[in-house]
Amino acid sequence: MSIQHPQINLSRRSLFKFGAGAIGTGVLTAGLSSNLLAPEKALAEDDITPDKALQELLDGNERFAKRKRRNPDQSYSRLVEVAKGQKPFASILGCADSRVPSEIVFDQGLGDLFVCRIAGNIATTQQIGSLEFGSLVLGSKVIMVVGHERCGAVQAAMKGDPVPGQIGSLLEAIKPSVESSKDKSGDKLENACKANILAQIKKLKSSTVLSELIKAEKLKIVGGYYDLDTGAITIVG
Repeated sequence: MSIQHPQINLSRRSLFKFGAGAIGTGVLTAGLSSNLLAPEKALAEDDITPDKALQELLDGNERFAKRKRRNPDQSYSRLVEVAKGQKPFASILGCADSRVPSEIVFDQGLGDLFVCRIAGNIATTQQIGSLEFGSLVLGSKVIMVVGHERCGAVQAAMKGDPVPGQIGSLLEAIKPSVESSKDKSGDKLENACKANILAQIKKLKSSTVLSELIKAEKLKIVGGYYDLDTGAITIVG
């Protein structure tokens, strides 16, 4: 199933004018809270680069996989700070699978990640709109599409059996990736999971809003494959 989303006709100047104004408000409210309780400064407020934001994600996952979590940004003062406004440094489009909670597997805390979760980590119209908001308005510097080992949604799409309710809409969105990867050597399910990650990245990059941010070097979109057995993320694509 091809998922369409509306193209937003904005010039780069007006796009960033809107984003800067909204982001400026968030920085101001966060700053007021910071003066009261002096919590750790949010990464996005430092205007870090997309590459640095990606490295922060990977470093956090390495800590998690090696059982050296720091559990940052989880204090009461942090809770109070982000209650006034958010400045996440990264966004995640991840699977709804209960074994892959983003803040835990990337060792992050309150206000660090802007997370969209859906079975099969597919980029629906609503998910794309949410991630546009997270990047343009909130200032997230990187979007990682996170698929995972032995994904049940991808496996169901491969089997093609009839399913009840709206479950089929999820599987239809994944089937093109199953088809594109079927002739590859190696593990068929893993190949389909990784092909699905790349397909969702392609959909995100077709967004006018996100593509403008990428062109301006204010955003990076990457894929990650999560190993359920080790907890490690590897970059896809």
